[in-house]
Amino acid sequence: MPPVVTQTLAYGPRYRAPSPLKLLATAIALGARPCKRVRVRSLSSPPARFVAPLALFCRPSSSHLSAGNSLFSQMERYWTGRGINSNKAMVEQLQNYGIMRSKKVAEVMEKLDRGLFVPEGTPAYLDSPMPIGYNATISAPHMHATCLELLEKNLQPGMHALDIGSGTGYLTACFAMMVGPQGCAVGVEHIPELVADSVKNVQRSAAVPLLKEGALSLHVGDGRLGWPEHAPYDAIHVGAAAPEIPKALVDQLKPGGRMVIPVGNIFQDLKVVDKNSDGSISVHDETSVRYVPLTSRAAQLRGF
Repeated sequence: MPPVVTQTLAYGPRYRAPSPLKLLATAIALGARPCKRVRVRSLSSPPARFVAPLALFCRPSSSHLSAGNSLFSQMERYWTGRGINSNKAMVEQLQNYGIMRSKKVAEVMEKLDRGLFVPEGTPAYLDSPMPIGYNATISAPHMHATCLELLEKNLQPGMHALDIGSGTGYLTACFAMMVGPQGCAVGVEHIPELVADSVKNVQRSAAVPLLKEGALSLHVGDGRLGWPEHAPYDAIHVGAAAPEIPKALVDQLKPGGRMVIPVGNIFQDLKVVDKNSDGSISVHDETSVRYVPLTSRAAQLRGF
């Protein structure tokens, strides 16, 4: 039996589609070889033009397609999700594919309608990143679910959470729903127009009481510096790829806290950073991802 590559390739918030050559290079970096099987835990729907270069390199034999673990079987599953037209159906799809296992995360994502956090006319429930303007996107639903589950133990009632690159406010609102009125969920975004829109989005959502009570707040700022006012944080999420883990964010993480952050340039890993009681940190790689850089507002508006 051909060996199995168990690395995941996922596309996160502020995603830009890689070129076919970069996607093929990623397959090589993950150790793929002709006729190897590639096991994918979560993969959003890349444009169809990306399939051909990968097919030449790592398409499994027909006998492997039936197992449902190949790259192409997984792609086909997500493409069938294009007909999903409700928030509840989106959550059920993520559960059916084994991406979402937490009942709490499912409950929060079902209560908070993603359709209220995307531009009008956007297919809100498709498992894919969506453009929101200013060279930014809202993450694919499977990445939202993944990050929420990685941070779930640090999003208990009364805890503090920080969302860097908060975009339309969706994930920050999810954090607020999880930490509740006694907790604190802070979103930081360096595009003022997106912050203004995100406040309006939250005001239409199930999270509006938390915004009014001050448990949820959205701010214009440089996310690379964090938001010291409400530090230390039990949970930090970063929605763009840093060349290395920012010290300012580590400093604002509470002992026992956890940060989820993509790190790298062309090849990136979603890193899980846990701060130990003595202040030291432990880091492990969760999955391979593709995010745009954690950079300045000017560089983002220029298109990086």
